[in-house]
Amino acid sequence: MELSCGVGGSSAAAPPGPGPPHATAAAPAPPMEGEEYESLPSGAALGTHMMAGAVAGIMEHTVMYPVDSVKTRMQSLQPDPKAQYRSVYEALKKIVLTEGFWRPLRGINVTMLGAGPAHAMYFACYEKMKKSLSDTIQHGGNSHLANGIAGSVATLLHDAVMNPAEVVKQRMQMFNSPYKSVLVCIRTVQRTEGFGAFYRSYTTQLTMNVPFQAIHFITYEFMQEQINPRREYNPQSHMVSGAIAGAVAAAATTPLDVCKTLLNTQENMALSSVNISGHLSGMVNAFKTVYQLGGVSGYFKGVQARVIYQMPSTAIAWSVYEFFKYLLTKHKLEKRTSL
Repeated sequence: MELSCGVGGSSAAAPPGPGPPHATAAAPAPPMEGEEYESLPSGAALGTHMMAGAVAGIMEHTVMYPVDSVKTRMQSLQPDPKAQYRSVYEALKKIVLTEGFWRPLRGINVTMLGAGPAHAMYFACYEKMKKSLSDTIQHGGNSHLANGIAGSVATLLHDAVMNPAEVVKQRMQMFNSPYKSVLVCIRTVQRTEGFGAFYRSYTTQLTMNVPFQAIHFITYEFMQEQINPRREYNPQSHMVSGAIAGAVAAAATTPLDVCKTLLNTQENMALSSVNISGHLSGMVNAFKTVYQLGGVSGYFKGVQARVIYQMPSTAIAWSVYEFFKYLLTKHKLEKRTSL
C-alpha cells in the first residue's frame, strides 16, 4: 500500500515559496498560516517523507499480516480440502488451531525487510514528482492528475524492490508450504527456477498496482478535500480517507491480485489440472488459467479478505505517515521560527 502526503497543498493553503521582498527585514518573517505541514516543501525534506513513508509502510504490511495470509490462501484456485475457508474469521481460527499460533505470521520478516526500503524509495519519487507536476498543471495547487501520475510512476520503483519479497512471502503463507524458512525458500527458488522467478509476476504486479495507486491516491485526496479541506493534521480524517481509498482500490483490482498470487505461488495442483507443465508465466496466461479453473467468479477469490486487509492497513499507514510527517515538519518549523 502506498501513500501520498499532499505536499503540493490544497487550494485552501497558501502556495509555497517566499513572498514579495520587504524593504526592511531585520529578521526572517514567521510562517504564514497556511504554510504548515501540508504545504511546506521548503521545511520538509525528502528525508522526512522517506522516513515517515518507511515507518508507515512497515506498519501497514505487518499490523494486518495475518489477514494477508488468509487472503493468499483464499485465492488458491484448487485448495487442499483442509485449507478451504468460508470467511476470514473461520480461516484464522482454523489455521491457529490446526497449524499453530504463529502460523499466520510466516513470512512477516521478509515483508518487513522489503517494505522499509520499498516505501522509502516510493516516497522519494512520489513527493518530488507530485510537487513538480502540481506546479506545472495547477500552479502549486492540488491536482488529481498529478497525484495519479506521480503515484503510478513511483510504483515502478516500489514494486522493483517489493516483488521478490512478495514471491517469498506468498510461498511461505501457502498451506503445506515446503519451505522451513525464508532463506531456504530464497535458495530453493533460485536453484530450481532461477532468478527470474522473483520477477515472474512483476508485470502483473505493476498492472495491478498502477491502477490501484491511481485510484487510491485520487480517492484519498478527494476525501481529504471533502472532510479536511484546510489540510490540517487531523488523525480521524486521515484514517477515514485512507480506509475508504484502500477499500475502493482493493476491490477494483482483485482480479489482478488473483493472477499475481497464481504467478507467485505456482500452484502445482491447479496447473496440473489444466495440463500446464513447468512454470506458468505471463499475465495473459495467468488470466486464461484463472478463467479455466474458476470462471468469472475465480477473479474475485479472496475479495472479502483483500478489502478487510486493505481498509485498516491503509487507515493505519496514512495515520502513521501523517503523524510522523507532522512531528518532523513541526520540529523544523519551530527551529526555523526560533532563528
